[in-house]
Amino acid sequence: MKPTDPLRNLTWHAGLVSADQRAGLLGHRPACLWFTGLSGSGKSTLARAAEAELVRRGVHAYVLDGDNIRMGLCADLGFSPVDRTENIRRVSQAARLLADSGAVVLCAFISPYRADRDAARALIGDHFSEVWVNPGLEVCEGRDPKGLYARARAGEIAQFTGVSSPYEAPLAAELEVDTGALDLSASVDCVVAHLQATGLIP
Repeated sequence: MKPTDPLRNLTWHAGLVSADQRAGLLGHRPACLWFTGLSGSGKSTLARAAEAELVRRGVHAYVLDGDNIRMGLCADLGFSPVDRTENIRRVSQAARLLADSGAVVLCAFISPYRADRDAARALIGDHFSEVWVNPGLEVCEGRDPKGLYARARAGEIAQFTGVSSPYEAPLAAELEVDTGALDLSASVDCVVAHLQATGLIP
């Protein structure tokens, strides 16, 4: 760290409330489920449905969604590789704070670069699970709910993941969900079962 680095005088302040106390209050452990996949794979749909099911079960869950984040926290960023990395860095920091509060955080982001997802994992630690939402490119492009693939193929959108920009698939995701083969209810069941199997929720 350089002597002029503005972070040099900062210290992380741990709270007086322990993780065990928060778990006792909430009835579950914190978690960060990182949903990654191509546009149209169903990341946001699955994360929202899983959030609703978890809340129905009494779990304090919250979704961080790509579009919502880019409308506020990351409104100043574009889609260059540098901006994509910064976008995920900011989201990771927000997710870390939410997990520290005891929440089950569901992050739904294309997050195309493996190094960025690895950095999120390193920051968030044991609470982190990578969920690869993977119906395949053909299914994603066939859905094209926002018409983005068609516009990217026509050259109207530059740096579009899966068309003109790369997507680096996970090498060892904790959970892979094929939303092309599974309906939404079955996909949610996979997410809930993962949290139960890891002992994070009852």
